Amino acid sequence: MLIFYYPFRQCVIVLLCLISFMPLISKAVDVKDFGAKGDGTTDDTKAILAAIDGAVDGVIEFPRGTYRITKTIEINLSQNGTLGLSGRGASACIRMEGEGPAFRFVGSHDKGSALPASVKPITWEKERMPLVDALEILGAHPNANGIEFKNTIQATVRALLVRDVRIGIHFTSRNRNVLIDGCHVYNASGIGIYLDKVNIHQMIISDSHISYCKKGGIRVDESEIRDFQITGNDIEYNCDPEGEVAADIWIDCSRGGSVREGTLAGNTIQAIPSPGGANIRFTGLPGNADKIGLWNITGNHISNQEVNIHLDHSRGISISGNTFIRGYDRHLIIDDSRNIIVNANVFDHNADYFPANLVSLGGISVARGQNIVLNDNIIEGAEYGNETAGGALTLVESSEITLSGNQIKNPKYRGIYVDRSSLVRITDCLIVGDAKDGGMLAGIALEGTCPGTVIRDNSIKAPEKNAIVNRAKGAVVESNTVINTAP
Repeated sequence: MLIFYYPFRQCVIVLLCLISFMPLISKAVDVKDFGAKGDGTTDDTKAILAAIDGAVDGVIEFPRGTYRITKTIEINLSQNGTLGLSGRGASACIRMEGEGPAFRFVGSHDKGSALPASVKPITWEKERMPLVDALEILGAHPNANGIEFKNTIQATVRALLVRDVRIGIHFTSRNRNVLIDGCHVYNASGIGIYLDKVNIHQMIISDSHISYCKKGGIRVDESEIRDFQITGNDIEYNCDPEGEVAADIWIDCSRGGSVREGTLAGNTIQAIPSPGGANIRFTGLPGNADKIGLWNITGNHISNQEVNIHLDHSRGISISGNTFIRGYDRHLIIDDSRNIIVNANVFDHNADYFPANLVSLGGISVARGQNIVLNDNIIEGAEYGNETAGGALTLVESSEITLSGNQIKNPKYRGIYVDRSSLVRITDCLIVGDAKDGGMLAGIALEGTCPGTVIRDNSIKAPEKNAIVNRAKGAVVESNTVINTAP
C-alpha cells in the first residue's frame, strides 16, 4: 500500500496547486459556451459579443463550424483586454452578412510610436498584440470586409483565410509593429491588404498568398509609412480587366503622405494584363519626388501586366536581381524620378511564354529622370518603340545617366535610344541585332541636344550603318566596336 500512497499524495498536491493558480491562468473562451451554434444558419452575432464581453483576457475560440454574423464585432481592447481570435486549427468559418469588417480591433495607441517610452501602461496591460489565428472569414455581403485594425500596437495576423470580401485586411488611423504571416487573402471585390490614410511604422507582410483582388493586392493611400517589408509572398492576378486601374502592389502618395524605407524581396508578382495595370506602382506627389523612397526591390519574379514596375515621382530606389517577362507595354517605366539604380536584372523573352499572336513590347524607359544608373542587365526581345523613336532602353529629357555593361539582344527597333538628354554615359554595353528582316534600325541612336554625352567602348553586332546613328548635338562617340552583319 505504501508503494502507491506517496505517488498518489504527490498527484493530489500538484492538482491542488494547479487549482489554486487557475485564476491567474488565461483560459480560452469557447463561443459555444455563450450560445453560439456554428451551424451556418443561426445568427451568432450576440453570442460572440457575449463571449468577448465575458472573457477576462485570453483567446476567443471558435470550434469547428460556420458562424453567421450580421454586423461588425468590435473589440475595444482597453475594455476587453488582450484578446485573440482562434479557429482551432482553421476549422471554423466566420460568414459576414453585414456591411463593414467582420472584426474591428480598436486600441488607444493613437499618438504613441514604437518607442517604449511612448507606450501607455494600459497598452501593455490590455491592448498589446491583438491576434487573429487559424480562422476563415467569408464575405456574404457586397460591402463585407475581413478585419480592421485601428490604433493598435503589435497586431498579428497568421494563418487567416479571408475571401469574397470587399477589403481583406484594413488598417486605419494609426498602428505600430504589424505582422501578417502565412495568410491567404483571396478574391476581394476591392483591395486585399489596404493601408488607408494610416500612420504605420514597422510592418511585415510575409509568406502569404494575396490574389484575385480586383482593385489591388496591397495598396497604400495617403499614408505615412516607415520600415515596410513585403517578403516571400505570392501576389498575383490582382486586377479586373473590365474594371478600374489596379496594381498588385500600389503605393500612392499623389494626394499626400510619404512611404519610405521599404523592401520588396523574394516575391512572385504576376497578373493578367489590365488597362493601365502594373505589377508594382509607386506614385509620388506631382512635382516632388521626395515622398516615396529608400526602397529595395530585389530577388522577385515580376511578370504579365501592362507595366511590370512603374516609378513615378520617386527617389532612392534600388531594383536588383529580379526576373521580368511579359511587360505588355514596358517592363520598367521611370518617370520624373531620381537616384535610381537598376542592376543585374533579367528582362527575358522566353519563347515558351510568347505564342505567335502575343504582342509584348517590353523594355525600359526613363523620362525626365536624374542621377540614374542602369548596369549589368540583360534585355532580350524588347519591341518598344516605332519607326522614328524609342528602343529597348529609352532615355528622354533626362540627365546624369549611366548605362554600363548591359546586354541587349534582338530589339525590334533600337537597342538604346537617347533624346534631348545630358551627361549620359553609355559604356561597355553589348548590343546584338537579329539579322533577319534587316535587323534593328540602330544599335544606339541619339537625337536632339545631348551635351556631355559619351558613347564609348560598346560592342554592336549590326549592319555598320545601323550600329550608331548620331543625330545629336554635343555627344562624343568613340572607340566602339562594330561587327558588321551587312551582306
